[in-house]
This record gives sequence, C-alpha cells and structure tokens, in this order.
Amino acid sequence: MRSPFRFLVYSLILLPCTAAFSQDVVYNPQGEQIPGPQCMAVLEGAAVKARICRPEEYAAWLKDIRHWRDERKVRIGFDASEYDRPELKWTQSSFIQPQMMVHDRYFYDPVTHSYTVGKYLDDLKMRYGGIDSVLIWHTYSNIGIDDRNQFDMFRDLPGGTDGVRGMVDDFHRSGVKVMFPVMVWDQGTRLEGTPEWLALARQLTDVGADGINGDTLDGMPRTFRTVSDSLHHPLALEPEGGLGADEMVNYNNMTWGYWTYGFIPTISRYKLLEPRHMVNICNRWAHNHVDDLQFAFFNGIGFESWENIWGIWNQLTPRDSEALRRVATIERAYSNLLVNADWEPHVQTVSFGIFASKWPDNSRTLWTIVNRNHYPVVGEQLRVPAEQGARYFDLWHGVEIIPIPHGNEAGLAFEIESNGYGAVLKTSNPDPKDKELLRIMKTLSLKLLNSFSAEWKHLPQSMAAIAATQTATTIPAGMVEIREGDFNFRVNGIEIEGMNDEGVDVQYPGEPSPRRYHDKVLHMKSFWIDRYNVTNADFKKFLDASQYHPADSHNFLRDWNSGGYPDGWANKPVTWVSLEDARAYANWAGKRLPHEWEWQYAAQGTDGRRYPWGNCDWLAPAISADGPACPWGSDPKAAPAPVPDRGRRMLPASDVDAHPNGASPFGVLDMVGNVWQWTDEFVDTHTRAAILRGGSHYQPQGSSWYFPQAYLLSEHGKYLLMAPGLDRSGALGFRCVKDAK
Repeated sequence: MRSPFRFLVYSLILLPCTAAFSQDVVYNPQGEQIPGPQCMAVLEGAAVKARICRPEEYAAWLKDIRHWRDERKVRIGFDASEYDRPELKWTQSSFIQPQMMVHDRYFYDPVTHSYTVGKYLDDLKMRYGGIDSVLIWHTYSNIGIDDRNQFDMFRDLPGGTDGVRGMVDDFHRSGVKVMFPVMVWDQGTRLEGTPEWLALARQLTDVGADGINGDTLDGMPRTFRTVSDSLHHPLALEPEGGLGADEMVNYNNMTWGYWTYGFIPTISRYKLLEPRHMVNICNRWAHNHVDDLQFAFFNGIGFESWENIWGIWNQLTPRDSEALRRVATIERAYSNLLVNADWEPHVQTVSFGIFASKWPDNSRTLWTIVNRNHYPVVGEQLRVPAEQGARYFDLWHGVEIIPIPHGNEAGLAFEIESNGYGAVLKTSNPDPKDKELLRIMKTLSLKLLNSFSAEWKHLPQSMAAIAATQTATTIPAGMVEIREGDFNFRVNGIEIEGMNDEGVDVQYPGEPSPRRYHDKVLHMKSFWIDRYNVTNADFKKFLDASQYHPADSHNFLRDWNSGGYPDGWANKPVTWVSLEDARAYANWAGKRLPHEWEWQYAAQGTDGRRYPWGNCDWLAPAISADGPACPWGSDPKAAPAPVPDRGRRMLPASDVDAHPNGASPFGVLDMVGNVWQWTDEFVDTHTRAAILRGGSHYQPQGSSWYFPQAYLLSEHGKYLLMAPGLDRSGALGFRCVKDAK
C-alpha cells in the first residue's frame, strides 16, 4: 500500500515541474523569450553540424509555438480590449524610448531656470534619429537623502506642477509621449497618506503625462489601470521586469525586456501572445548593442536607448546609433504591419546565419532580416512563391529587387553586411510613403554601418574650480588650523550600481577617466577649516548682513519660519541650502568650500583611520576593527556621532557641539553622522554632481535603493544636481575653509 506521506512528498517535489511544463510543447518559453528553431545552432564540438533549417523544421517549430500561444491565451483568459483603446494605441509604435534623468544638462538649464526639451530632442534626433516616448526619471539615485518621498520629489521639480505640465507639453508638440516611474519600494520615507496608484495617477493626470513605468516590478498591478481610468486619463502601464504572470499582458500594454542572447534570435513571449504588445529591450550597461538591436528588429519591437544611467554616461557608439536610426526608420514606417497576428518569425532563408521574420497583410508583406554572422553575406537570401504582379523592394538599401526565377519560386538577392540588417517589402503598387522611405534609406545606406566606429569611449569630466581665499594673517574665529603635510588621499564612490566600469563616479585632476576608486599621495598646504558645520545662527547673520535671496528659492531654508529658524535651533547645522547658497555664504565670510581631499585630511589625519575619532564603530560600540572596543561603551550621549533615526519622518539634526568625542586628530568636530557636507562639484557634458562627505543622521528603512550612507572616511557620496529647489535637502549642510600662508 502506498504511503500517504510519501505521496505527499512526491507531489510537492513534482508540483513546480508540473506548473512549469503544464503545456505540451517542445519550445517552452525561457522567461520572456521563446527559443527559435535549433536546426541552425552552432554547437562547439557537437556531432551534429550546423546547417540551414529545412522547410518542414520551420513549419514544425511554428506549429509548436502557436500551439503554446493558443492554449496559453485560454489559460490566462486573454482579453484584447486594452489594445483596442484609441488612447493607448500610441504604445504599439513606441519603438525608441530612453530613460532620461532630470539631471541631464541637455534637459534643464539651471542658469535660465528653464526646461530645454528642444535641445534634448535635437541631440537624439541628430545622433540616432529621435525617440517615440521618454521615461523621465526624478527619484533614484538621490531619493532617501532625506524623508521626501517619490511624490515630494515630483512636486520639487522646477516650476512645480505648472512647470512640469509645460515641459510635458513641449514633448507632446514634438510627437513624444511621456512616462514617469513609480517606486513601490519607497516605503521608508514620508508617508504620503494616499495609495501609490492614486497619488501617482493624480500627479500624472495633472501634468498630462501618458504612462507609468513600474521600477523593479514584474508586472504593473491592475489597480493602476483601474484608478487612471477612473480619473478619465488612461495611463499606459510598463513594468521594468517583464510580467510575473502572463495574465498581466491583458492590461500591461508595454514591458521592458532584459534578454539573453545566442546565435539564433529568440521570440518575445509577450508579443507572440499579443502582437500589439510593445517590448523595449533594455541592456543599459552594455557598450555594444548589436544583439539588442538585431533581436528587437527581428521581433518588430523596441529598444530602450538609455544613456544617462544615474548620472553615469554610457553613450551609444556611432555604429549602434546609426543602426538604431535605420532600424527605427523602417519600424516606424511599417508599424501597422508589425502588429499583425499572422506574424511568422523564422521563415525559410537561403544563407546560413541569416534569420528572417515575415509580417503579412492582405496587400503587402514585410520581412525583417538580421545577419548573425560576423562576415557579410551576398546573394539570394529569400525564396518566395512566384506571384504575378508582385514587386519586391530592398528597403534597407532603398532599391527594387528583380526576382530570380526558380520555377514556381522567385529568389530575392541582396547583400547584408556583417552583423547587419535587411528588410524587404512586397507590394504590387508602392505608395508615396513607400517611395519616400526608399529615398531616405538609399541615402542612408550609401555608408555601411561598419564604416561607423564601434569603439566605446567614456565621457571626460572636469572638476569645478574653487577660487583661493585671501590668506589668513591671524587666527580666524571658530576655525582650526590644518597643518602642512603629505596625505594619502584614498577614497571610493559608493554608487549602488555601475560595478567598476570606467565612467563610474568622478574624475579627479590627473586621472585619465572617471572611476570608482581613487588613491593618490598629495602634499597638503596648510589651511584653516571651520571647527563645526555652519549653524542656523551663522547663516542668519549672513542673511541679515547680505540680504541674500536665491533666484530659485524653492525649498530654501524650508524648516525656518518667517525668516527665522525654530526655537532651540541656533546651534544646529543649517540645512535646506543648495551648493549655490553655501558658496554665497562662504564668499560673504571670506572663505570657500573645501576640496574633498581637504575635508578628508582634516577628518582623518595621516594614520588612515576609519572615522575621525579612530577605528571603532559608534553604531556597534562593543566591536572594533582595530582592537579594543569603543571607550564610551553604549552611552549615546558620549558617542562621537548621533544615533541614526530610521523613521519615516526625519528628526532634526543634533547641535554641532553635541558630540565632543567625535573630534578628528586636528580637533575638528561634527564631521561624520550628523549632516552631509558639500565639497567639490564635477561636470561633464550631460551631468553635474557634487561630492558629499560625512553621511547624515537619517537612514530610511526597507530598501537598499535609498541614497547610501558614507560614514567611513574612505567613502564618499555622489549627489546628482539639477536645480537648487530639488538639490536642497534637510540632511545636507556645509562647513568652510580659508587658505593659510
């Protein structure tokens, strides 16, 4: 008799396998991709040699995946109504979509306080033919420096709701749809008090945006669809990570695609289920996008042309840019064919390594073709049934093809360069749009893709100059002398993403490129540095004497009331001041902001200590990396820095003199753990960023995506800059230095 317990164990073991392979097909989907026919696979050392697939093998493969599709649509209760909606049909031709950082200098000018949408779009049109939609990113990687949530940061964009609405209108006038993200992981900052789907839908309705990208989501929840419809402003839904369940294709009109690549092009799972579903392939850290663009063109889908990645510039190479221009030109011209349910991926080709998709309708047929070989292929590429009156056009080269007769078939011959593309149109009567496309492509194809450089290059950075001050002839009040000496300036950026690629972090003078790790011995001249961070009382004196008022006053001294700081805050560090505000104060005081290495030298001295006070961690006082435990034990009043607050609302900073045990070897205080401090600014063509030192008392919880703390003296934070109103933070202050003889 079978044991019930043993049967239960077997059932639990087999259940995942049964769920994964519950449909009887050979070519099961692998994540977002469906394998192509394997008869043309190149297998190293295999007994079966690579060859061109036979017609019956293509037919069997197509029958297999269509069987999966038809049964799958029944299993998920497929409903195509969301794809029939006129207000969402723009998604079906949104082939090129970049994620764009609001900090991009082509997008906003902090000098004129204006959005420069035209400049941004002109650059993309010049380099790769322009875009169809844009994902505007305003949160990560700065979110979490204080308790502003994702909706607060939207409100803090220049001009507020009115300014953002005008910016969205500028994109719409150029035919570009606009999306914004939702960060469902933002559960550690200020509580909005309204469900995420309602809060975001209201904001996007107010500014006239077109869609939502779900950061880290494997499918946008249906509630986003429901609530945007209830506001009579339907928003397209586009999750980042594919769909957690195929049923979600019913109401997610778009997805991103993080794909893997082999020799044989794979098929988009979601486009097979619904040909009108738009996938934008994303491979943001790649320096070569041949695979991405070829697989996208083969599938008739889109590409995420993301270059400004959290302020790290990863520009498309000239070859990839030109390939994108030509691919998108053809896809846009025949977007109506690329949504046809009779799509036949992997039709018969003549040459090895040439792969073609067929897109037929009643009067014309399009083939999108890629050459996966690393060499050009010349001659016949397709065999088609001989058809009276049919004409064929090589769209990629902009010329008509004269068919080669083969009895009941006709051969279509044309050249495809190495790792290149082809496109063929069959029609009996080319219309004016066809002729215009042929003219454009004939001109473009005069120069081979491989004549464009495929070399990736980093974007050089420069450090903003800091003018020297008058040298101090007497001891400046409230300042500490930092004596001349040799200093091993060793520091690294703590960006959450970017690995150790060239271009990450910043480029110091003398370094050949931006990089994450910096190590250089410097000879430091003597200088004076403020013993404490600039306080509210200090800043009030500056305002009273100078009558300073910033041109962009949004969030300026946000925690003050009626021109004064709150009672009891005189000795707390001033915050909600931008880099420009801090520089104005320093100039008034006859001082300047410190270079980062000056800040670190004043904090660390010459012994390489981890913190200004030594090597023990005040957050774990019984543990020391260098021997004995912290001498103050677990007494928070005796600790060298504040105990971090981890609530959803940020508490006030500590007084600057509240932690005397935190003194550096030179006697400088309040350097770590109370408020971040402004130091150097770095600039490249697309991004401005400031180096922040010291970390702060605020640590929002629940996600690893918040702006990371840099308490160790070997670490710094890179803070992206857009406009003073967004840049200011309640956890960010400053101290000044003065040059010495």
